[in-house]
Amino acid sequence: MVTVNSKKSFLIYILAALAVVILLNLVARHWFFRLDFTDTKMYSLSDSSKNVVRQVDDLLTMKIYFSSNLPGEYGNTRRYLQDILEEYQAYSSGNIKFEFYQPNDDSKLEEEAQKYGIQPVQLQVIENDKLEIKKVYMGMVFIFEDQRETIPVIQTTTGLEYEITTNIKKLVDEDKKTVGIASLGSEVGTENIGGVLQQAYNVMPVDLTQTIGANIDVLLVSGTTDTLDVTVANNLRSFIARGGNMLLAQNRISADIQAQTAAPIQSDIFSLLDQYGLHLKENLVLDRRCGQVTVTQQIGFLRMNNPVDYPFFPLIQNFSDHVTVNGLEQVRMLFASEIDIPVTAVADTVAGVQPLFITSDNSTTVEQFFNLHPTENPAFKSLNEPGKVVAALSTIVDDTTHIASQLVLVADNLFLADEGAGRIPENIIFVMNAVDYLMGDSELVALRSREITTRPLKELEDSTRARWKWANILLPSLLVIGFGIVRWNREKSRAKMLEEMYE
Repeated sequence: MVTVNSKKSFLIYILAALAVVILLNLVARHWFFRLDFTDTKMYSLSDSSKNVVRQVDDLLTMKIYFSSNLPGEYGNTRRYLQDILEEYQAYSSGNIKFEFYQPNDDSKLEEEAQKYGIQPVQLQVIENDKLEIKKVYMGMVFIFEDQRETIPVIQTTTGLEYEITTNIKKLVDEDKKTVGIASLGSEVGTENIGGVLQQAYNVMPVDLTQTIGANIDVLLVSGTTDTLDVTVANNLRSFIARGGNMLLAQNRISADIQAQTAAPIQSDIFSLLDQYGLHLKENLVLDRRCGQVTVTQQIGFLRMNNPVDYPFFPLIQNFSDHVTVNGLEQVRMLFASEIDIPVTAVADTVAGVQPLFITSDNSTTVEQFFNLHPTENPAFKSLNEPGKVVAALSTIVDDTTHIASQLVLVADNLFLADEGAGRIPENIIFVMNAVDYLMGDSELVALRSREITTRPLKELEDSTRARWKWANILLPSLLVIGFGIVRWNREKSRAKMLEEMYE
């Protein structure tokens, strides 16, 4: 009797334990938490992604074509992808489903993947102690109603959540907004920035000699080196007056490093900017924290190309407290001019002006005479002034319609250009942040910023650098000498003790 009761109790215990485990798994599918100690929480779904996922009101299917037995780093990417997709699914209230496929030796799956635009890539892998070329699939497709978006290749986890969330947002957004790209002077290439913006917006070129269409929500404009056509100036004013938002890349000095020449730009664009509280000074800003240029130098009998710091290319790491620069670690500029922020209101129509980019406290400015030489330049010896504002945001309210618009000014003519600062990834991130903000849609700004991986070391003063240098030289030697002295004393004490024992 005791045995029967014991068996019943044991079975009840097992059944209860199984019920608890099943219940916990069911609950965990919809409610869970993750401990993520990274500073940007890069292994957890961001609030921005959760907000986008909540907009999914119908079934969204993700098909992931990922080959098996991938090398270590790509295997880690697959595991990260599966973990994060489980979070997307959990927060979607059942509207998001995903499934992994392995098209290694399945011709039908290979054909299906290629139909979705996912092409195989070749990787070098070591198998059976041999270096071999392996054809693998690492892509995914999003299917929502009759729409489809594809990530053809997933080779890294960096930026992966942003890509996934952006593709979901493109599918569920019913009203896709439009970014216009224009130039006030000669046409400049903006394919880099335009291509990236196309992931989330319609992008189209704009002719400023014609009335700017009502379908243009945000306008990106590369600056001029000449006087504005009257029609162009009126079109810009009308665009801002009707509530259009703009990002303008405009310098005050036209500089050419190849020709070693620079001269002030004479244009009525500056009187237009003055009306909006953005006064560009007739100077160039120099900063000790800067980019580099390659200089050919004679060393003995050899001529060598050496990179040297070039203070005319400021490396911006100081930002104001604003969503467009939230999380940014740096941006790069070429021949920037200083923006004078007014202390008092310049006009009733200007609601406020806020700095965005500020150079370091090892800055200076040059004006009138511009020596652009990258070496032996006297201006490089006086980099001791406080930071200068080189990008700012003005909020404008039309005095007739009372409609608000915003104008972002970046004091670098080539900030949007492929042949200038527009090819730099950090700058593209700022432009995307600014466009999202000017669109009134900042959901992806925080998500995009936390994917930034540039982590430059902080600059040290010469005296501090010298102290650390001598510490690195002397400290190891002193530690070795100290260890030797300790060992010598121990051996001396041991020898003395042995002598006393055998006397």
